[in-house]
Amino acid sequence: MQREPWELRRALRREGVGERGGPARLNKVIAITGASAGIGRATALRLARDGASLVICARRGDRLDAVARDIAGAGGRALAIAADVTREDDMQQVVQAAVDRFGALDVMMCNAGFGIAGTIEEISPSEMRQLIDVNYLGTYYAARAALPVFRRQQRGHLVVVSSIVGKRGVPFMGAYAATKFAQVGLAESMRTELVGSGIHVTVVYPVSTPTEFHEVLERASGAQTESRGPKQPVEEVADAIARAIAHPVPELYPYWKSRGLVWLNAVAPGLCDRIVRKFGRRRLGDS
Repeated sequence: MQREPWELRRALRREGVGERGGPARLNKVIAITGASAGIGRATALRLARDGASLVICARRGDRLDAVARDIAGAGGRALAIAADVTREDDMQQVVQAAVDRFGALDVMMCNAGFGIAGTIEEISPSEMRQLIDVNYLGTYYAARAALPVFRRQQRGHLVVVSSIVGKRGVPFMGAYAATKFAQVGLAESMRTELVGSGIHVTVVYPVSTPTEFHEVLERASGAQTESRGPKQPVEEVADAIARAIAHPVPELYPYWKSRGLVWLNAVAPGLCDRIVRKFGRRRLGDS
């Protein structure tokens, strides 16, 4: 059966293809925190191929410069800014730089984050504060900086990269999970406040991805752990985020089966405890 023209256009957009057969162009200005590695870097490169203008920030300026060169090579435009998400002034400067360079800011992707593994007795108060500063307050500062611009424009999109452990905690990741739950609470509240404003809020719930995150986790934790649950290539997460930026959704599960864990936890939390304990993160050497 032949498709109607509007159906064909929608299918092509979903696959990232323009109506004339070339790649669909994404004429948006997108700021990404934590863009020097992992999901942030992969998403920046994916969006660059769509023609987006990227404002990338992280603490490591040398790594950012390399990402900026990769973005240019992929067909995008890049502005690299060395910034720390735990400093409110830095996030204000990132947003202002985006507006000064590109004339607008369409998307703020709150992605910077790290983890420390261990039981609550093993996580020190200073480590807990560091997790809160980066994972939660970093999201808060970036969103707070972007929202006034979005309100003036009467459009915008906050993309908050949480984790599946922001919906269901796992062994040895309680401190990290707490900051991810906090992100989700903030995002859901903002999403409700902004209904009808033209400003979208999307929360992303990735499963484990093989990125630098795990190397940082092991260094910060002082012990090796492994996740026995599902894993997903970072490129698949980046593709899913790019689709959500083109067509905003409230929640995004790049690994779609992980939504089942959320449903199971809602209806049978005790059973979910046993499953998560069996297949969740564990220390290497533990049985």
